[in-house]
Amino acid sequence: MLATWWVWALAALVFGILEVIAPTYILLGFAIGAGVVSAGLLTGLLGGLAASSYGVAWLAVIFAVLSLLAWLGLRAGFGKPSGSVQTFDKDIND
Repeated sequence: MLATWWVWALAALVFGILEVIAPTYILLGFAIGAGVVSAGLLTGLLGGLAASSYGVAWLAVIFAVLSLLAWLGLRAGFGKPSGSVQTFDKDIND
């Protein structure tokens, strides 16, 4: 079942929706990775790999690597998330 393109497309859609609910770059990286694997299976670029005996394992590895690369690209493009946490160097009572 994990060797079909629509499962990966559905996973990309779910990760995309979760990214909107909980905005963080990691879920968007997962969505991009699953989308690229889905496109690879749909076009036949990964079809031979999916048909092999370790096809699902290789698809998972490709998904993980693509997700990591997408996350690193998003992180480089948009920068680190800046929080509103304020730090103090000295105590207010000093």
